[in-house]
Amino acid sequence: MINMKEINLDYAAAAPLDKRVLDKMVPFFTEHYGNPSSGHTLGEKPKAAIEDAREAVASLIGAEAKNVIFTASASEANNLVIKGLVKAGKKKGNHLIASSIEHFSVLNQLKTLEKEGYRVTLLPVDKYGMVNPKDLEAAIDDQTILISIQAANSEIGTIQPIEELSAIARERNIPFHTDAAAAAGWIELDVEKMGIDLLTLAGDQFYGPKGSAALFVRRGIRLMPQVEGGIQERGLRAGTENVPAIVGLGEAAKIAKETMSERAGKLAAIRDQLKESLIEAVPNLHLNGHPEQRLPHNLNVSVEFVEGEALLMRLQMAGIYVSSGSSCTSQALKSSHVLSAIGRPPELAQGSLQLTLGPGSSAEDIPYITEQLSEIAVLLRNMSPLYHQHLKEEKTNASVQ
Repeated sequence: MINMKEINLDYAAAAPLDKRVLDKMVPFFTEHYGNPSSGHTLGEKPKAAIEDAREAVASLIGAEAKNVIFTASASEANNLVIKGLVKAGKKKGNHLIASSIEHFSVLNQLKTLEKEGYRVTLLPVDKYGMVNPKDLEAAIDDQTILISIQAANSEIGTIQPIEELSAIARERNIPFHTDAAAAAGWIELDVEKMGIDLLTLAGDQFYGPKGSAALFVRRGIRLMPQVEGGIQERGLRAGTENVPAIVGLGEAAKIAKETMSERAGKLAAIRDQLKESLIEAVPNLHLNGHPEQRLPHNLNVSVEFVEGEALLMRLQMAGIYVSSGSSCTSQALKSSHVLSAIGRPPELAQGSLQLTLGPGSSAEDIPYITEQLSEIAVLLRNMSPLYHQHLKEEKTNASVQ
């Protein structure tokens, strides 16, 4: 197979840094290199830059700047929320609630806490990956101390009814956290209007630097720090700040807010064209996630009777880069927990592809992507005993009718 071109459809795993973000960061590597905690002139510009970035991040999510804490990753922020809140509220209860399709930086913590004696309820999702608010209401008891439900799923793109879910938590005076790493910068988020108490976001998901993230913590929510030492970030995250990364996060947040509508609309249009083209060209192709309430740049499909890793490798040979699941699970030879949760059987889940669009995506690439995926599906199905059995069953059924 001749490699005619290169097409990246895996921007969720990694995306290029916006040039404007890089330009903003560079002076803080060399010229303004001071420690923001210093009491002299060298620390003044770095300290001011951090506060400017805090304002920009807060503006992206409708928060007050003083309630934004910088971390090195969304996983770290999620750890600060869950472990920090549990340790701060030992006497309040021992029950935590999350959805069954959360990121592993949430799920793995909950598994650890279960071993320590805490009770965990993982809410089911429907066939689209949506949490039913009635299930949340039924799960709450007088020992519930935290509810954590992601704003949107990075793998299948489904956007949760966060405002409705958070209202239930607020009625019971239970802190509500949302992991918005996949959603921030792509859909409108307002912590005040949506009733969110804690929110996680990651800069690399909207063309900021890797290693830059933030956590919104509503005033009155007590967390125990997970990195102890100095008094940086209100004492919740010790250590000398990574000023260039924070500055980059702030600039990326500013750009994301200004361009969100145009950027999301453009990629959603390309995504929809690609979806329709693939459905028409590839028989037995299934859309995963909600058909409408989904991230604008996300498309997840399962190709029946085909193994996902084989698809991925063949597409790579054709210069098309995709994922067979989230980047945190792509090395694991097992079905995605997200696809399992929405009821996809293992044999169908194994044939899944996550396609994430980004700055290099173009509608002009759709014919080539469709042609290659269609040809590869035919090639791999011809080697599949399951597919030949399916054809026999179809032929038998047709003759009976």
